[in-house]
Amino acid sequence: MRFPLVWERTLAGGERGRYDWRWADARLERLRALGVAPIAGLLHHGSGPAWTNLLDPAFPELLAEYAGEVACRYPHIDAYTPVNEPLTTARFSGLYGTVPACARRHELRARLAEPGPRHGSRHAGRARGEPTRAAGADRGPRLRHRLAGPRLPVDFENLRRWLAFDLLTGRVGPEHGLWAYLRKWGASERELLELQESPCPPDIPGINSYLTSERHLDDRIELHAPELVGGNGRDRYADVETVRVGGAIVGSFEARLRETAGRYGLPVAITEVHPGCSRDEQVRWLHQAWRSALKVRAEGHDVRAVTCWAAFGSFDWNSLVTRDDGHYEPGLWDVRSTPPRPTALATLARELGHGRAPSHPVLDSPGWWQREQRLKVPPHGAVESLPVAGRPLLVTGATGTLGQAFARLCHVRGLPHHLLRRADLDLADAASVEAALERWQPRAVVNTAGYVRVDDAEIDERNWRENVVGAELLAQACARHGVRLVTFSSDLVFDGAKGAPYVESDAASPLNAYGRAKREAERRVLACAPDALVVRTAAFFGPRDRHNFVTLALEALRRGEPWRAAGDQWVSPTYVPDLVQAALDLLVDGESGIWHLANRGAVSWAGLAVMAAEAAGLDAGLVQAVPGEALGQCAPRPGYAALGSERGRIMPTLAEGLARYPAACAPEPEPERATLETAWS
Repeated sequence: MRFPLVWERTLAGGERGRYDWRWADARLERLRALGVAPIAGLLHHGSGPAWTNLLDPAFPELLAEYAGEVACRYPHIDAYTPVNEPLTTARFSGLYGTVPACARRHELRARLAEPGPRHGSRHAGRARGEPTRAAGADRGPRLRHRLAGPRLPVDFENLRRWLAFDLLTGRVGPEHGLWAYLRKWGASERELLELQESPCPPDIPGINSYLTSERHLDDRIELHAPELVGGNGRDRYADVETVRVGGAIVGSFEARLRETAGRYGLPVAITEVHPGCSRDEQVRWLHQAWRSALKVRAEGHDVRAVTCWAAFGSFDWNSLVTRDDGHYEPGLWDVRSTPPRPTALATLARELGHGRAPSHPVLDSPGWWQREQRLKVPPHGAVESLPVAGRPLLVTGATGTLGQAFARLCHVRGLPHHLLRRADLDLADAASVEAALERWQPRAVVNTAGYVRVDDAEIDERNWRENVVGAELLAQACARHGVRLVTFSSDLVFDGAKGAPYVESDAASPLNAYGRAKREAERRVLACAPDALVVRTAAFFGPRDRHNFVTLALEALRRGEPWRAAGDQWVSPTYVPDLVQAALDLLVDGESGIWHLANRGAVSWAGLAVMAAEAAGLDAGLVQAVPGEALGQCAPRPGYAALGSERGRIMPTLAEGLARYPAACAPEPEPERATLETAWS
């Protein structure tokens, strides 16, 4: 297991030579008791303590000093990553200027792998060095100026991606394509020749290949946003992800492993496998990495490992950790639950590690990087794409906001599905339910249909028929066919007496007929199908529903009209895309039982209107808080029905949902793009 013994975090009070080993001691002892061998990481996308930096002439010796202390204290550790992704560390510092205390200077990039990993590996035992994710090829058209050597942009980038390992393996001499570049920007002839004469190659070069690593230098600059367009002083081009513009499917791990093993003749490993996207796409990416490793190994290359990175997920990598937004991407486990909750990735990793065939049905479909929807502009070359396949999801409620949102996001996530109307599947008709399951042979049913008029439910018999009888019949049929079921309940199963957010184990005590029907449906569904996922949520709003509270309130405020809303009823309003994404992730993870999925935060209806107005830049003073009874409500409502969760805080905050809502209402919204990989290269 890769283990963070990060230099600056081990210092006691930030002072040189004083270390606090308590955190590491306890965890390394636990790993040893479990028989897990650590790979110690000493420097990870940073510049060490505040009193040094990557341009400090003493930096190599200082890092080596710390490496020696680690080696002495933990003699059982025999594998290290002295500097994680040395080339990327240099790029973040010298090219992007995102690492503290470093300017955007070629001098730093020229010194990227020497001497940090070199001295670190000599002092700290066996080093397992890693390249940058830029082991991915920079592929692009040959631009107009055909210049000699690496002065051509694509040639320069393709040489630079190997520079860290070229330096460590002694491949950089006067004949190397970047020799003049290195000499110009500060590397002395003596130190370069010393590395060539006395190389210190890593035992195992590690490949961290991400979908955004494969770059395309596109001279069709008119097709791209201005912020993507730059140049080298002679040529103008856009630096974009190959996956977005290339007709061919990118090679990723398979191509990079083969290149690295062939270039250096060393054992290789995949040392990070992670896309920041939906769970189904994460599962597909890990499976593709594993298959790539097996294929390259079968060709005769020495492939040692595939690493699930990070096992417990990561925070804020979508911004290169330049902001503290709390943006979390789960890994094998999701740390938003206590204890951390295993995801579908953990199941897949366990199957692969034990030599069992992977079982998850999402693997029947390709990842988004293999589907045509990946392309943003007219592609270079003929388009290669793989079709979505496998047993479908059935989504009931074709005319409703939630059903349409599920269908839309299933399409984005490559989940085969059918969106059904009542004519296709009538929940309260057992024969109709049975016929639908026989016809489509689904792997799961997502039930978004039902009666939703809370006040009318007090006297309308359809409330019980559709919300209770229909839900029970569907659960019985799913149980008979071995089909997973996701169905939805409401915050109105609670009476509001708690005065704090309700969690899943709180006793339900509904005040109105709608809430009573939803509570009875929960009981009957789980009695028939214990593996069903029952999602309690609150009133929701979304970018394509013109009749929800937020949309209607904003339309009135834009007209300059006052908006009356209940000030005595507190809820957890929920943004539809967040709700659907979370529910699909839980379905992929195989979760069951009752889950609360609502955007985090409690607010009155009047308060929600104020928040929405402020997010949209409208006059919040037009919002008028009134008692719920003054709005003509005849069904009793709880005064406080906010939802929390003891199973996992996986939903974003209400403020985050409201912040994304206006842009999602634009003519060509892209709220679903959050399901694709977040670009952090």
